[in-house]
Amino acid sequence: MPPPTIHRTDLRGLEKIYAGKVRDLYSVDAQFVLMVTTDRLSAFDVVLPDPIPDKGRVLNAISNFWFAKTRHLVPKHLSGRPLASAVRDPQDLALLEGRAVIVRRLQALPIEAVVRGYLIGSGWKDYVRTQSVCGIALPKGLELAQRLPAPLFTPATKAASGAHDENIPFEAVERTLGASLAAKVRATALALYAFAADYARERGIIIADTKFEFGLDDAGELTLMDEVLTPDSSRFWPADHYVPGKSPPSFDKQFVRDYLETLPWDKKAPGPKLPADIIARTSEKYREALARLT
Repeated sequence: MPPPTIHRTDLRGLEKIYAGKVRDLYSVDAQFVLMVTTDRLSAFDVVLPDPIPDKGRVLNAISNFWFAKTRHLVPKHLSGRPLASAVRDPQDLALLEGRAVIVRRLQALPIEAVVRGYLIGSGWKDYVRTQSVCGIALPKGLELAQRLPAPLFTPATKAASGAHDENIPFEAVERTLGASLAAKVRATALALYAFAADYARERGIIIADTKFEFGLDDAGELTLMDEVLTPDSSRFWPADHYVPGKSPPSFDKQFVRDYLETLPWDKKAPGPKLPADIIARTSEKYREALARLT
């Protein structure tokens, strides 16, 4: 029997402290939080009404894989504590299997650490208009989806639920975090992307861009948190279908965005329901990304 699909959680005996676009957070104690990855899917910053089967388990597995692979580059928020140390109800434990972790409480940094390796999405639109991406000048004549001369760090604000993140210059990050921490965030994000892009390319996946979230622990040490290098936080392209000048097919939720663009929807809540075939194919794409990477 397949595991249940979960759109929202309501665990017994734990206080829910946050419900994001995909993740629900529960307080464990003063030091730890239970993070649950649901099957919710958001597009254009709107949570859609239909969950994607297995999506939460896939995202959790991919994040845990990358947290382990990149431990030589930056500390991670995972505590290593078993779920049973915080979740007592047997039904809740069964529900959370494969989709939840206990993480350390951190002081989250108020920026998205975005790294772009290819010219796509808002970066392409920016380039067409200004021959730059987020104020960073680029050579003339680049094509859609072309690999950039070097990966770019293009930070963004963290928007509230339902709002859009906004690109900001690096100088704004320096003003917010201080020059030293801002430089460390940039260097760490670029190192993470370079390592992961090389690893994924050997397995037939191009990571076109991604975003990281960081926090500070009690000792002020920069720590990787939330999710990392998943199909939700990154653009994954099949390398064997990649051709500069064309928008490649993807393993991520761009597939759903492309479908939604065909609808007369104003990109405001509530989101439209998805057809069964779109749900099934999206679930397959997430599973394939996990299989290829791991």
